[in-house]
Amino acid sequence: MEIKVVKLYDDGSFAEDFLFGGENKSDGRHDVTYPASLQNFLIDTGKEVILVDTGLPAEQEFKGYRKVNDYVAGFEALGYKKEQVTKILVTHKHPDHTGELKSFPNAKIYIGPEDADALKLTGENIIRCEYTDGAYKNFEHSQKIADGIYFIKARGHTKGNSIVIVEGDDGVYYMLHGDVTYNDTALKKNKLSIVFEDLEAARDTLNRVREFIKNNPTIYLSTHTPEGYKNLEEKIIMRLD
Repeated sequence: MEIKVVKLYDDGSFAEDFLFGGENKSDGRHDVTYPASLQNFLIDTGKEVILVDTGLPAEQEFKGYRKVNDYVAGFEALGYKKEQVTKILVTHKHPDHTGELKSFPNAKIYIGPEDADALKLTGENIIRCEYTDGAYKNFEHSQKIADGIYFIKARGHTKGNSIVIVEGDDGVYYMLHGDVTYNDTALKKNKLSIVFEDLEAARDTLNRVREFIKNNPTIYLSTHTPEGYKNLEEKIIMRLD
């Protein structure tokens, strides 16, 4: 089992009040910023190539960032071909996570039903995930995707939000969480960003994420901070104490 990063954008920034202000609008300052990026992840099981999100549409750009690659070019630079992808796990509906779903027509796309509806996704390859495999650790609803790979119901950021947990061969858990937080500081400070569709559910999800990390050695893989790929490259275990 190997997880790889598809790097898309770098050299951006987030204001502190954006990162921390979800529950208390006075949290953070607009003039204090943190580094931002955009990357998605790929899981190579040795038998399957599974994507977690598919970046922005090629025709759309992140303003204020340095572009590293379009999604498909970044994916192919890792040495893979589009027809090798068997499954795509969509953490949520936003375009920086779903932009190139169309480039992998042979893959089964797993997505929360609410977000599938919002995107008007149809077809035999669309799996509206019902999380039928019961609890996974302290999360109440999960779907086993392959050996050691679980799609977890984690509502809040969007109504169909999910996270992915991978059980590493080394006894470490890898959490690919979409946008539960936008950087590691928000996770450590227990702060929600200002972007959510259901505040109560977002708070419950962040609580469960933090509980999981406290009880299990976890590498936290974020989409929007360079910490996401640095944590992977350096195998940094998240500490919340």
